[in-house]
Amino acid sequence: MTATQSEQMKVIVTQLNKDPFNKNYNLISFDALEPLQLLQVLNDVLAIIDPKQKLDLREETPDQTAVRVFQLLRVLKYKPPDSVNLSQFRAGLVQGEKPTIYPILEWLLPRVPELQKRAYLAKYLLKIDVPAEIMQDEEINGIYMQYEELMEQFKELHKQSTQLASSGFNTAEIRKDITNMEEEKEQLIKRIERLRRKVESHPNSQVMMNVAKNLRVERDREKRIAAQKQEQQTNIQHLEQRIKRMDNQLRDMRQASIGATAETMIERLEEETRANGYIVKDQLPKDIASRRKMIQDLQKITALNAEVNQLIEQRMRSGDPTEDKLSLFRQQAAIIAHKKDAAAQTLREIREELNKTQQELESKREIVSNVEGAEVLKGEDFKRYVNKLRSKSTIYKKKRSELAELRAESGVLSRTNDILKQRNELINQQLGVVESKAGVSGYRQTQEDLEKVSAQKSELDEVKGRTLEDMSEMVRRLHAEIAERRNTLAPVLRVIRPLRERVQELTPEYDNKKQIYERTAAGLESNMSKLEQEVRGYTEECRAEESRYHYLHCMMGILQQQQERIAQEMKAYVSSDQTEKKKTMREVYTRKIQEQENLGRNLRERQKTVRENHEPNMKQMKMWRDLERLLQCKTHCLEQITSIGSNLTGGRGMQGAGGYGEAPPTLLEDDRLVL
Repeated sequence: MTATQSEQMKVIVTQLNKDPFNKNYNLISFDALEPLQLLQVLNDVLAIIDPKQKLDLREETPDQTAVRVFQLLRVLKYKPPDSVNLSQFRAGLVQGEKPTIYPILEWLLPRVPELQKRAYLAKYLLKIDVPAEIMQDEEINGIYMQYEELMEQFKELHKQSTQLASSGFNTAEIRKDITNMEEEKEQLIKRIERLRRKVESHPNSQVMMNVAKNLRVERDREKRIAAQKQEQQTNIQHLEQRIKRMDNQLRDMRQASIGATAETMIERLEEETRANGYIVKDQLPKDIASRRKMIQDLQKITALNAEVNQLIEQRMRSGDPTEDKLSLFRQQAAIIAHKKDAAAQTLREIREELNKTQQELESKREIVSNVEGAEVLKGEDFKRYVNKLRSKSTIYKKKRSELAELRAESGVLSRTNDILKQRNELINQQLGVVESKAGVSGYRQTQEDLEKVSAQKSELDEVKGRTLEDMSEMVRRLHAEIAERRNTLAPVLRVIRPLRERVQELTPEYDNKKQIYERTAAGLESNMSKLEQEVRGYTEECRAEESRYHYLHCMMGILQQQQERIAQEMKAYVSSDQTEKKKTMREVYTRKIQEQENLGRNLRERQKTVRENHEPNMKQMKMWRDLERLLQCKTHCLEQITSIGSNLTGGRGMQGAGGYGEAPPTLLEDDRLVL
């Protein structure tokens, strides 16, 4: 036994001892299984995946078993190892060889739930192969199309069922919510009954009920109008913001276009080109070099990690497990790391599925809101909504208590501010009394006013000085720029002046000819549009007639071919010359029908014979098998008796040689083998 088979056996035995197999094997008992028993174990595993495979292999021939297992493995998408030839794989499966059965069991056992789902879906999604000549029948073709449509409907329904099963709805919580809602409903019904009895005792109860109903209707209408108003206000705000953005863009564009000349635009483009050239020639090569260096470093790190792993594996293979006390911990660490990676991959897949499910949920909510005009909350959504309301209620209460504390503190602070103001007024009054006694009444206030005025004057002087300097500098620049522009524009103005006079002379003539051209063009356009419509209509008629002509021409060709075939058929059917007479289609089809009827009759007779002789043949086969087992048993007994007799004969011969007398007759002289 190789190391690979040993590892496969460990995995297989571990899985077979779990639910739902519960085989109670160990490595020795599993390795001692006969080929037929090993095939039966494989068939039991396949029966767990597909219940239709549950049967005793002794009740069918090996060929039937091989065909059935091959079909199911093809449905489950099992691929034999690359090193195994397909013919060898089939022969090994029929004979129940361990190198063929072990990889299949190792592949099947960890994937039982997934393969059960695949086998279930294959029963409904594997298409039936229908020959092309049968598909030419319209009725069969229509039935096959209905079959494909039903298959697509099954796919959609199964997908919805899977989504609902994985949506995480807990039945216990839903039932609890339903019970709570029913209790609340009963309480509301009782309250409504009490209110109804109270209202019915009132003399104008019906009038009040009508008024309350109208009030409720109007409130609902008010809510709808308020929602529409809010929506309109939101749209208005969005439009106003958009208008502001467009105004800002327009203003920026206008400011940019002020004083813009070809030279400034060229300078701007040259500046952008220089900046882009710097980015392309200097910045991007540096970034690319840094990224390449980082990639090289990562590749080196990966190579070093691979080399370290190889060294660890070599050490684990070369070291003695009894001496290396850390090998067990390393193996456990490797197993835990593998499990961690698998768990991370599973978590990633679950998160992707969750995101996909949430996207589908949002899309369906949008569809429902568009159809019904409001979102429908059910199940977990309703529960989350209630929890959200409760949390908001808690937050509201907390904020309200904080607001009350802030209001109380604000009252204390306002009171403190009033007290300080009163004290300030008292101190000012006392200072005024002291100043009047000293003969300098109003001195403090006058001093403060003088300080304020002096500070303002210094600020104004400083601002005035800066403003005068800026204005003088600006005036100087403007005068210089105006003089420069005048010098630049003087030759241009001298050239433009005669051109302006020429423009004034030619403008009336241009306007007159422009009016004539526009009137002529309008008339020509109206005539041309009419002609284009007529041409379009004639073109459509020509196309229709051409298509009709081609259709009729094709139909005539088909009818001529059919007429020629009919004439040839009639000529062959009526012809009296047996040498030149050909077989007509009628004779050909009549002969084929007769052959098929004879074949069907023979097959029915064979089927009848097989049905009649099935039970006797099975009994005869069973009797032959029993006879074969009996012969094998008797042969085995004869071999045992022969070996025992030879041993006894040898012992008695030794006694005769020693002088103790003659040997008694052996068992072979007395016993007879009866078949």
